[in-house]
Amino acid sequence: MTSTHSLQAKQLTLGYDDRMVVNDLTVSIPTGKVTMVVGANACGKSTLLRGLARLLKPKSGSVLLDGKSIHSVPTRQVATQLGLLPQTPVAPDGITVADLVGRGRYPHQGWFRQWSKEDDAAVAAALADTDTLELASRPVDELSGGQRQRVWIAMALAQETGILLLDEPTTFLDVSHQVEVLDLLTDLNRRTGTTIAIVLHDLNLAARYADHLIALKDGQIASCGEPADVVTEDLMRDVFGMESRVVPDPVSGTPMVVPIGRHHLRRANANEGVETPTSTHTQAGSHDPADNILGAHS
Repeated sequence: MTSTHSLQAKQLTLGYDDRMVVNDLTVSIPTGKVTMVVGANACGKSTLLRGLARLLKPKSGSVLLDGKSIHSVPTRQVATQLGLLPQTPVAPDGITVADLVGRGRYPHQGWFRQWSKEDDAAVAAALADTDTLELASRPVDELSGGQRQRVWIAMALAQETGILLLDEPTTFLDVSHQVEVLDLLTDLNRRTGTTIAIVLHDLNLAARYADHLIALKDGQIASCGEPADVVTEDLMRDVFGMESRVVPDPVSGTPMVVPIGRHHLRRANANEGVETPTSTHTQAGSHDPADNILGAHS
């Protein structure tokens, strides 16, 4: 089992220069669970993850790792307890897949602990779990976008931390690999008790795989809890500015969002005996619902 660590934010405000993105936010990431963070464009999802990972210094408030300010904990110690896969990681030119994944083991090295068989085993397991073992000798910059994304996930797995934060880990992946990655992360959570928090734009996959769901709006929490309690038609309207129907997923039974869009609004309302608005938009001042089908990157 992975060592258990707690992670929470208290009255956290984050921003860039004078622009505030996350405002006075208090949240706990449930220990030993899979948490999904969802929301519309520029709502603060990625910024929150960067703040939780100590990559962004708070304007006010604090991030607590095991009850201590994360900014007071030595960097190497944080790296052995918390791992982050950012949205757009950059690999050094010419580095091979095996060497990149091996970098996930660096926090475990030190003056008196050099590379070991444990490190070899962790790297091999991460490559096997992400189906990238046959790519081990290939330069990362020669890989396709999907292959490269799986290699980055392998590096995060090799780090073997108690908390793992991932920002859009299914980017560049086709549907089958998206499901494989989320299955893999769920397996990791169930097997080791790793606390996992994932920013995901696909709301239906988020609802299917989450133990806990956090919906952000304008840098604050609009709703959080179990997916069945969070994913509602009212929330879709409030957070995404989109009319939808929420029905049970026929596979998992979790909430599944069926977007309506203005071209089908008349039929949807007719089926429910609702008078169709004369406006071409479902909500005054909203974007085209088709642009926000399942949220987007922060």
